[in-house]
Amino acid sequence: MPTVDEVLAHVGEFNFFQKQTFLLLALLSASFPPIYVGIVFLGLTPEHRCRSPGVAQLSRRCGWSPAEELNLTVPGPGPAGEAFPRQCLSYEVDWNRSGLDCVDPLAGLAANRSLLPLGPCGHGWVYDTPGSSIVTETRDPSGPRQFNLVCANSWMLDLVQAAVNVGFFVGSMGIGYIADRFGRKLCLLLTILINATSGVLMAVAPTYPWVLLFRLVQGLVSKAGWVIGYILMTEFVGLSYRRTVGIAYQVAFTVGLLVLAGAAYVLPHWRWLQFAVTLPNFCFLLYYWCVPESPRWLLSQNRHAEAMQVMRHISRKNGKATPAALQCLRPDEEVGEKLNPSFLDLVRTPQIRKHTLILMYNWFTGSVLYQGLIMHMGLAGSNVYLDFFYSALVEFPAALLIVITIDRIGRRYPWAGSNMVAGAACLASVFIPEDLQWLRVTVACLGRMGITMAYEMVCLVNAELYPTFIRNLGVLVCSSMCDIGGILTPFLVYRLTGIWQELPLVIFAAVGLVAGGLVLLLPETRGQTLPETIEEVENLRRYELTFPHVLLPTGSRPALGQEEGKMREDVDLTPHRESHSHRVRPESTEKEPESKKDIAGEHLLLSQCGGAL
Repeated sequence: MPTVDEVLAHVGEFNFFQKQTFLLLALLSASFPPIYVGIVFLGLTPEHRCRSPGVAQLSRRCGWSPAEELNLTVPGPGPAGEAFPRQCLSYEVDWNRSGLDCVDPLAGLAANRSLLPLGPCGHGWVYDTPGSSIVTETRDPSGPRQFNLVCANSWMLDLVQAAVNVGFFVGSMGIGYIADRFGRKLCLLLTILINATSGVLMAVAPTYPWVLLFRLVQGLVSKAGWVIGYILMTEFVGLSYRRTVGIAYQVAFTVGLLVLAGAAYVLPHWRWLQFAVTLPNFCFLLYYWCVPESPRWLLSQNRHAEAMQVMRHISRKNGKATPAALQCLRPDEEVGEKLNPSFLDLVRTPQIRKHTLILMYNWFTGSVLYQGLIMHMGLAGSNVYLDFFYSALVEFPAALLIVITIDRIGRRYPWAGSNMVAGAACLASVFIPEDLQWLRVTVACLGRMGITMAYEMVCLVNAELYPTFIRNLGVLVCSSMCDIGGILTPFLVYRLTGIWQELPLVIFAAVGLVAGGLVLLLPETRGQTLPETIEEVENLRRYELTFPHVLLPTGSRPALGQEEGKMREDVDLTPHRESHSHRVRPESTEKEPESKKDIAGEHLLLSQCGGAL
C-alpha cells in the first residue's frame, strides 16, 4: 500500500502542478506583511504641534514664512530629556488680540518666553505631512472627531498593533483544530474572505474603536491563513523538496515587504494604502478553482476516493501516468500508540525544562527584535520608505546564509551568532552620531539580518529538541511567546522613545545578547534524527559533551542510555501515564537525509513563525 510520498515520487514531487500551486500560494504569503508590520506606514507619526486659534490669521497678516510662524508662536524643544513639549503644549495666549506685534508677538506679554504659561493642546494639532495616517486622520469639521493619536493619546496607536498580535495569538490557537477538522482548503478560503472584508471595513471605519476592532479581526485570520497556505503547499510536494519550498514561501514574505514600501511611498494616505493592500486578497478566492484539497488530509479523514481523484489531477498536470497502485493509497503514517501529553512534560526533566525555557525566551526575543527594529526605524529614520526597503533587502542574504550554514556548520553557532550580531548592532546604533546616517542604516540592516536569521533558526530547531509525543505541544507553547512579544513590542518602542529615542535599542541589545548566550547551552542537532523518547532528549547534551567531535549521521546514533556502558539513572524519564521513554527506535538500515517524521516536525515549527522572513 503506497503512501502519498511514494506516489508523488512517480507522478512528480515538484513538477508543473507543484510549481503552479507554489506561485499561487506565494502570492498569499506576500500579502501578509501589510498586516504584520504595516503599522510603520499606517501609523506613521509626523512632526506636529498644537493648533492655536488665531495663529494662521496672524501669520497671514504679518507675512510670516512657515519657519517664522513656528519660531514665534510654538514653544521650544525644552530641556534635554523632556519629551517633545512643543508637540504637546502651547502658549496660553489669545492670538486673536489686536495688540500683538509682528516682530515678536510675545515680547509685550512677558520679558522671557519661559515665564509664559503652557497648557495642553485644546484645539487639536497641526501635522507637517502631505498625507495622512491613523495618527493624524484629518476629518471635516462637521464629521466625527479626529483620531489624533499623539501626546496623551499616543498609547492608542500601540494598542492597534497590540490588537493584531492578540489576534495572531488567539487565531493560532484554533488553526490546528479548524484545519484538521474541516480541511485546509475550506479554512484557507474562509480566512481569505474574512481578512479581505475586515481590511476593507477598516479602510472606511469612521472612528478609532472600529479601526481597532477590524484590525483585531484581521489578526485573528491573517496569520492563520498564512499558516494554512504554508501547510497546504508543503503537503503537495515530495519529501526532498519540502524544506526548500518552506524557505521559498517565506522569501515571498520578504518580497511583500518590498512591495509594501513602494505602495506606501506612492499612497501616503493611510485609507488608500489600506485599500490597495487589501483588495487583491479578494482575488485569492479564485483559488477555489485553482488549488485542490490536500490529499494527505483527505486520507486522514478516510475520504480515499477524493484523495485518489486529487492524485490523478496532479499526475495529469505533471504529464505523468497514474500508477496502478494508487487504488491502495494509504496515509503516510499509520495510527499507532496514543499518548496524552501535558504541560508538565515540558518541565518535568532537567534537559527538557532547560530547552523549554530557552526556546520560549528566544521566540519572545525574535518577535520583539524583529518587529521592534522595524517600528523603531519608522520613528528614527530620515527616510522611512528607503530605510524600510533597504532593511527588507537584507532578508534575502539572511535566508541564503541559513541554507548554507545549517547543514555545514550546524544550528547552534549560527543561531547564537545571529542573536549576538543583532544585539551588538542595536548597541552600536546608540553611539553612532546622527550625521553618519549611512553608517546608522548599514548597522541597522546588519541587525535586521541577524534577527531574521535567529528568528528562522528558532523555527527550525524547536521541533528538533522535543520527543515525538510532546513535540506538537512544545511547539505550540514555545511559539506562543512570539505573539506575546508582539503584543508588548509597540508599547516598548513607542513609550520608551518618549523617554529617550535610543532607549529601545539598549533594551533590544541586552535581550539579543542574552538570547545568544542561552543558545550556547542547547545541544547541537545537526545530523541527528528527531528524538522519539524523553530519554533520548535527556542524553543529547550528555552525548555531545562526551564525544564533542563526533557527528552522528541520521539513524546511526547508538542506543541512548548505553554510552560508556552505563544507563543514566539520576533522572526519572518515565511519563506519568506509561513508560514511553524506554522505547528505543531500531537503527535505520539506510542513510536518508530526513525521515517523514523529521520533515513533519520541522514544518509544524516553520508554520508557527507567521512570516519571520
